[in-house]
Parts: sequence; C-alpha cells; structure tokens
Amino acid sequence: MNPEDFPTPDVEVEPVAPDTLKGRLDANEELTLLDVRMQSEYEKWHIDGEAVTSINVPYFQFLDEEIDDAVLDSIPDDRKVTVLCAKGGASEYVAGTLAERGYDVNHLEDGMNGWASIYEAVEVTEYDGSGTLLQYQRPSSGCLGYLLSDGDEAAIIDPLRAFTDRYLDDAAELGVDLKYALDTHIHADHISGVRELANNGVEGVIPEAAVDRGVTYRDELTTAADGDTFEVGNATIETVYTPGHTTGMTSYLVDDSVLATGDGLFIESVARPDLEEGDEGAPDAARMLYESLQERVLTLPDATLVGGAHFSDAAEPADDGTYTAPLGDLVEEMEALTMAEQDFVDLILSDMPPRPANYEEIIATNLGQNTVDDEEAFTLELGPNNCAASQESLAGD
Repeated sequence: MNPEDFPTPDVEVEPVAPDTLKGRLDANEELTLLDVRMQSEYEKWHIDGEAVTSINVPYFQFLDEEIDDAVLDSIPDDRKVTVLCAKGGASEYVAGTLAERGYDVNHLEDGMNGWASIYEAVEVTEYDGSGTLLQYQRPSSGCLGYLLSDGDEAAIIDPLRAFTDRYLDDAAELGVDLKYALDTHIHADHISGVRELANNGVEGVIPEAAVDRGVTYRDELTTAADGDTFEVGNATIETVYTPGHTTGMTSYLVDDSVLATGDGLFIESVARPDLEEGDEGAPDAARMLYESLQERVLTLPDATLVGGAHFSDAAEPADDGTYTAPLGDLVEEMEALTMAEQDFVDLILSDMPPRPANYEEIIATNLGQNTVDDEEAFTLELGPNNCAASQESLAGD
C-alpha cells in the first residue's frame, strides 16, 4: 500500500525526525523500534544498535479491527515504542492504532526513506595535510565520501547523486569553489554524483582504468591515470591505481596524509572481488587485490590514515567520530593483510555476503548505460552496501 492509502488514525501520534532518532542512537539511548515492513525487507535492511530492541510485525497484521492478541503481546507496553515503515504512511497508521489501545508510541517521519536521507559531515582531525578534510557519512547504507577544502577551492571524493545539492551548499557555506568531483571506481551500491556535479560546473573525474567497462560518457569528464595529481588550493590529491574490487579501482592519496581507498580497503575489512566478473572471475580479482594491497597500499607509511568508501556495523569509529584508521593499526589488527597470497585468496572467497541490492542496475546506471530519474535512483540504492568481504573471517583474533 502507498502511504496515502492508509486511513488517518483517530489518535494523533507524534512524528520523530530521522535526525532526532539518529541522535538518540548515537547517545546509546535504549530504543524500541517496531518495524512494520514485510519480513523480507526487514531482513535485508533495518535499524540496529547495541541499545536497540528491534521488532518486526508487518503492517497488514494491524489492518483488521480485531488485532490478534499474539501481535499485541509482542509489543512492549512498558516503554516508548517508535514505529517505522518504508515511507511513513503505514507507521503512522499502526502507531495510531496502538495509541488507541494505550501504547506509548511515536513514528519515524518518512520511514526508512527518511533514514536514508541522513548525511552527516565529520571533520577528520588527524588529517595533517593542507586545508580541512571532512568525511561524509550515510548511516543507512554505510556510504562514506570526503570533502577536501583549502584556500578557496574544494574537491569531493565519491559523491552520491542524492546529495548533489548538499555538496554545492556546503561548498558555498565554506566560501570555496567546488573544483573537482572524483570517483574511485564504478560503484555497485549507490548512484554516483560525479556526472550530476559536472552538470553544475564541477570538473568530474573518473579512473582511466574504469572506462573500458563500458563508460558511455568518457568525453564529458576527466580521466585519472595512476600518478596523476589534482591541485586543490595548496593541497594535492594523487591518483593511486589499486585494482581488485574492480579492474578500475583507484585510490586517492590526499596530501600524503589520508588514502581514500574507495572499496579496496576498509577499516574493518577488504573488498569483495566478485561484483565485476562474478564468481568465475573472482579468484583472479582477489589476486589482483592482494597485489594492490601489498605493493601500492601497504608500502605507504604506517601513519597514513585509511578511509574507505563504506563502513559496516563491525567498524569502530576513531576518536574524532570518523571511520578512519592508521594503516599500521590495520596491519596489526587485520590478519588478511599479512597472509600469503593463496591464503588471502582462499579466505576472502570463502565467506562472501549477499551482493548489494539492485547492483547490476546500479552499475549500468553508473556506466551511463541506464537512465533513471532522481526518485528511482534513490530507491535503487536503499539498503546495505555489502561491498566488503565478510568482516568476521578477515579480522584477527
């Protein structure tokens, strides 16, 4: 059912803004969430946390005038319950139905779509290059991006199309000209914002090595080859070719201080190697990834901060709240980074998570082979990213 199809409940229920709920989650408040989406959607993607009690009861079980006692018994009546759904209509209806029966409830405004609209900017305080580096964080999917600003110029790495206006507004607020928008690779979990920013006067940059995958818009953007540099004020972004997750995977070394690794290396895991060539090509991609890590990444100084394009529930933020970590710490903590090549390949192929939702259509869109409007683009990328290999098998003891 669409949100507008649900009747307005007789009892008015307080809406909770997604940002407010996120603040309570960050503060580790005890939260009880009643998710009324279908079980299949809930199992793919839901809000969780150490202090979160999450309950899934599909909305249709509340449509009858006489609700089953077992359903009502599953919902706590001794604490506040936040009801949520996909877009906000079902949750408002269910919350009103429960309020009529004496439950203490509110509902998440705009549902999981609202949750997916949260996008926070956190300063990387351990960055010791020129200017300021911000890490954008999208908690709904774990997507990360980076805004470097120095003097009157700025660059964004791994922008999301859904937040094009946000980048332009942030640059304007900082009083800088957004000069570059750079992608690390052809993403499989979200729609890239590079072309949209290019349409707004920003120089779009994609890895030269990614073009052969079938990029249709090569002539519209700048291509970055290994060793190329991009000047942002007094800061320098250097291209470091690191294939493995994809054949075009490219990292960007920001002022010799932070390596934006895209999906090559995360602070809790390494890339999965099967999204470009499937299971058949995964072993060769895994060997390519091993070589990139050993020869291009692990040869950097231990103090180099690593910042990936994603984080998972297994990732622990640094003291500044960013999902970054010194390279030397990752070598100590991640067993996969010190393995022999065949052991590494065997390990990451042994336990890969499900592939990202809609990943084939997202890849086609990012290649320019498929055209979607903003609403469809937003819908396509809802859910977890799943671009890493299994965190459980890769971490050390």
